[in-house]
Amino acid sequence: MPNPRFLRLSDVAEILNISSAQTYALVRSGELPGIKIGGRGQWRVDAEQLEAFIRKAHRDTREFVERHPF
Repeated sequence: MPNPRFLRLSDVAEILNISSAQTYALVRSGELPGIKIGGRGQWRVDAEQLEAFIRKAHRDTREFVERHPF
């Protein structure tokens, strides 16, 4: 089965190795784009958005390290 397009917040938390609460906060703040679907309004994150978030985190970290050398 191919990788799913939409990930549950618990899946995102596992991928990023962070808590579910931290993942929820990222989505609610808009830092990590997510959508609410279904009658119960469950959050999902598009796998492409997660990859873009990770790429941005890499860039931001690299820039931080360059601005703050030892």
